[in-house]
Amino acid sequence: MTSPNTVLSPSERLEKLAQEALGVAKKAKRHSKSLGGDNFYGNKLATLRADATNAFSGLSSSSAGDTSTIAELVEVVFSAISEKKARAAAVQELCYNLRTTWKSVPVPQEDEGIFPLSILTQTKRGYLATIGRQMNGCFTSGWYDAAAVMMRRLIEISIIEAFEGKNVANKIRDADGNYLQLTALISRTLSEPSLALSRNAKTALPGLRDVGHMSAHGRYFTAKKEDVESARPGCRVVVEELLHHAGLL
Repeated sequence: MTSPNTVLSPSERLEKLAQEALGVAKKAKRHSKSLGGDNFYGNKLATLRADATNAFSGLSSSSAGDTSTIAELVEVVFSAISEKKARAAAVQELCYNLRTTWKSVPVPQEDEGIFPLSILTQTKRGYLATIGRQMNGCFTSGWYDAAAVMMRRLIEISIIEAFEGKNVANKIRDADGNYLQLTALISRTLSEPSLALSRNAKTALPGLRDVGHMSAHGRYFTAKKEDVESARPGCRVVVEELLHHAGLL
């Protein structure tokens, strides 16, 4: 039983709509109502058809043939003139395809992944929320190198925000006024008196740098789930602490 608050993937949503369309068609026949007419059942099917079109557009596949097949099945399922047996068979075939070839990755909730997106949203900095959303999405999708690189980027930006918030950004710029690379940023962060990081944050920072560096530059390194998961507690401590110093939380 699906919870009302569950976020469905496009394939899950399309399957649910197909089952609803089949139910509407059965009830319309039972009450001798035309699905093409201006009545409750006809209007309900039209609404389901529109929703199905939107759900279908959210699907992705590398095969144009598969796309054509699904489109044909959707047409039969949601058409007002489809015969009873044809509609039922199309629903069955559509559901089978959606659960196999077209199975989608579940849509992650906002706070799933490496860092709570709800916290980043509090900063009122859209770019922080965007980075967090991509980072969490990569993690929940199993793209662990990508997740580690995005985590590295979040750490880097959080450090810059903290130094700017303390009005000491000049301490992390080079002679040309550009911000330093991450290794130098972390070194300055660990020694910056105005930040006074906690012991946990100081312990976690170097490890967060290393995971991101290996995923970004390690020729033979491929991050595993456990590599990123082990860095998750440190990321939570460091980023939240830096954003507090930045005055964003």
